[in-house]
Amino acid sequence: MKLGTENRTKTIIAAVLVVVAAVLLVRAFSGGAQNANDSPPVATAPAAVKAGGTAAARKPPRLLAHSLDPTLRFDLLKSSEDVSYKGNGRNIFRSEAPPPDIPRPLPPDKQPGPQAPPPPPPIDLKFYGFAGPRNGAKRIFLLKGEDIFLAKEGDIVDRRYKILHVGPNSVEVQDVLTNNTQTIPLSAG
Repeated sequence: MKLGTENRTKTIIAAVLVVVAAVLLVRAFSGGAQNANDSPPVATAPAAVKAGGTAAARKPPRLLAHSLDPTLRFDLLKSSEDVSYKGNGRNIFRSEAPPPDIPRPLPPDKQPGPQAPPPPPPIDLKFYGFAGPRNGAKRIFLLKGEDIFLAKEGDIVDRRYKILHVGPNSVEVQDVLTNNTQTIPLSAG
């Protein structure tokens, strides 16, 4: 029967990991002594307040965590009895949602009118320059983001924009999806 101990380095690594895990488990579950630097949480007694609303002569706060006196402190119990709860009327023991607000109809003079259709989106092409001979068919460079297109009049660019007219300083482009026509000027750069 094989135990998996044929590879010596793997066996040594596994043994070291088991020892480290055992040490960590013992440290995690040992409920022994606390470190001397760790201090227990500190609670302070509430300051007494006069009836006029001003603070009484303040005593230095007494640490309750270090007091092991088991007697009842009636002054602390009395101060907790004087606290009154003022709620907002909601019953915390029922899981019902509050009733929804009923919208009131607007007067006839403030009724919204018919909405105008939104304007078509702008054509996001940039006219970058010309290509080819000056007296031949004008081909132009168009930019859209990082894409560069080479087109002439009548071509469709980016499966959406048709080049209608190429002028010396601008180009007229039509969005074939929305029938929006826009003139794009020659941009420097």
